[in-house]
Amino acid sequence: MWSQLVALVLLTHSISLCELGVNAGGSLKVLGLFPHPGVSHFHFFHPIMEGLAEAGHEVSVVSHFPNKNPVARYKDFTLSGVDKLTNSVDLKFFEKRPFYGHFIEFFLLHEWGKQACNSTLRSDALQQVLKRRPGYYDVIIIEQFNTDCMMGVAHQLQAPVIALSSCVMMPWHFERMGAPMIPSHVPALFMAQSQNMDFGGRLANWFSTHALNWMYKLLSVPAADALVQFKFGHDVPSVGELAKNTSVFFVNQHYSLSGPKPLPPNVIELGGIHIQKSKPLPADLQRILDSAEEGVILISWGSMIRANSLSDAKRDGIVRAVARLKQQVIWKWENETLPNKPQNMHIMNWLPQRDILCHPNVKVFMTHGGLMGSSEAAYCGVPVVATPMYGDQFVNTAAMVQRGMGIILHFEDIGENTVMRALKRALEKKYYEAAKSVSHAYNHRPQQALHTALWWVEHVAHTKGAPLLKSSAVEMSRFVYYSLDVYAFLLVVFVIIIASWVWLIRRICGSKAAKKTKQD
Repeated sequence: MWSQLVALVLLTHSISLCELGVNAGGSLKVLGLFPHPGVSHFHFFHPIMEGLAEAGHEVSVVSHFPNKNPVARYKDFTLSGVDKLTNSVDLKFFEKRPFYGHFIEFFLLHEWGKQACNSTLRSDALQQVLKRRPGYYDVIIIEQFNTDCMMGVAHQLQAPVIALSSCVMMPWHFERMGAPMIPSHVPALFMAQSQNMDFGGRLANWFSTHALNWMYKLLSVPAADALVQFKFGHDVPSVGELAKNTSVFFVNQHYSLSGPKPLPPNVIELGGIHIQKSKPLPADLQRILDSAEEGVILISWGSMIRANSLSDAKRDGIVRAVARLKQQVIWKWENETLPNKPQNMHIMNWLPQRDILCHPNVKVFMTHGGLMGSSEAAYCGVPVVATPMYGDQFVNTAAMVQRGMGIILHFEDIGENTVMRALKRALEKKYYEAAKSVSHAYNHRPQQALHTALWWVEHVAHTKGAPLLKSSAVEMSRFVYYSLDVYAFLLVVFVIIIASWVWLIRRICGSKAAKKTKQD
């Protein structure tokens, strides 16, 4: 009886500690290194870092985005010298897009990676962090995107590493985590493919996956090595080798949206972690949404794309299509004015996107297919009309189309009639039902994404890098990993057996022929 009471008290106490976010093992010292200047990426990282500070840990963050609402135990080391990628993408760039555009994007990412690495290694912010002794930090959290440069910094500070990816895993992420690359089933980040690919799609995906992986190894890794070794000395191992020491990989995806994938236990899906509790809407937006008897359509193409850089023909096509709709339309538009704006269109240069999407009167979301917006659409259960333009937007859009909650409208096809048809289709009941089905799976998880992230950070710190999670496959060559050596051996054995039979048959037939000749 008493033992049961004691157990109940202890259990209750442990639950209350978990609910309060108390770390029974003491406060950790956590460092975040985020050299990429894209704010949409940082929206994935920031909740984790802030959550760690609120849980009682000492958090230092090197980034381009200082905390607007500082919390206790959260210290910013702000980077400068690189332009932030906000409202920076001109839509005229996408008017003519070649079929090899994803390779062009790789080289763009490669250049961005070199610039971010170089400026961060030379920054005063990083110099302050490097003053700490090796082993000072319990865990280092790093974005692994277009460069592994920060692995060199982690090597100097001698702390276990947790990697973050604000998008689905890129072709060069799988090997370092011991995860299988399966191009027949898992679409590459840059490809406009869902998990249901025909032969042509699988062929293109296979080629792109392996080509981009090798391009990263041959171009991006040596570029980062040169900068890191110039900074810290030539005895620093290659960042390609250091990346294999990644303890855990947090990835901004969830099976309900991007599809189930065969992932090892050190790859943790945290899709939607940036989605916070709803906030009150501005009065003008609340009035528009509440009074829309036929519903509302939201148009927003993210933080990097400037909608006002649309060509006149495409802009006017959207405006004329909206004028034919019964719904009210809210458009993220960077200018104060819009030519020929109809009465049912409302333009604003900034929108609380998540809070708008979850309003019950929102019927369709017209988006570029960025992962943050796609995640919010999945969270709120809103059908989408997606116009992907670059990066992971194509694979995100393909996933939503496969799930039945999305329609793709290619950028080059934007016009009055195409926009009208796409929006009318998205308003059909089947898209609404599919979006609600995805939303149910997206929201019903055994644990909130932020709580999952905090648990894993603390686990990695307390176990000094979670060594039991590291797969021996990380050290294998892909040739061995996929048993190609075994297949090659079996092929050689098979060839030897066939050749032996051919030789034996020829000997027997030749012997019989010789005897017959002698008899004749």
